[in-house]
Amino acid sequence: MDQIKIGKFIAERRKSAKLTQAQLAEKLNITDKAVSKWERGIAMPDSSIMLRLCDILEISANDLLCGEKIAKENYSKELENKLIEMIRQKEESDRSLLRLEWVIGILSVIVLLLPIIIAAYVPMEDWKRIIIVFSGFVPCIVGFYFTMRIEHTAGYYECKHCKHKYVPTFKAINMAPHMGRTRYMKCPECGKKTWQKKVISKD
Repeated sequence: MDQIKIGKFIAERRKSAKLTQAQLAEKLNITDKAVSKWERGIAMPDSSIMLRLCDILEISANDLLCGEKIAKENYSKELENKLIEMIRQKEESDRSLLRLEWVIGILSVIVLLLPIIIAAYVPMEDWKRIIIVFSGFVPCIVGFYFTMRIEHTAGYYECKHCKHKYVPTFKAINMAPHMGRTRYMKCPECGKKTWQKKVISKD
């Protein structure tokens, strides 16, 4: 999606509706800074308010995502293209997140091991050793929490039995035995427990 084009389109429709950024923001219960970010192409409207925004600007969601009014004869084709583009962007975003997960995981292990090695080999008082070791555990726990959040958010898990692809709950991710990104979980579709692999695409 071309966020700059979409931003200019929002600004154009807002002005056509004779609304200031502050007035549009008030109707949507958001700040005028958020509207300004949309119109500058820095951010996109949140999905929770997108339909309300479209109603106010008297456009369709497809018009909004395309950044222009779509003729009725081209509507289906443009909608299909936009959906394909959104899926492609999500998959690329998920790949980036999963790469980031590895980086955070490796750094978390280093942050954990480094203080332990220092405490084990550098002469110091016992209370200092405890503080140094503890200082490694805290950022490590935070790092692993973020890796679990990424694991939950990015991509899908595929049931080995019925091939159903889904996003499990955060609790299910945490409680499931795992080997890398393969987790032993119950499929919500067939109800069977299998070792399920992480996949990017739902197709």
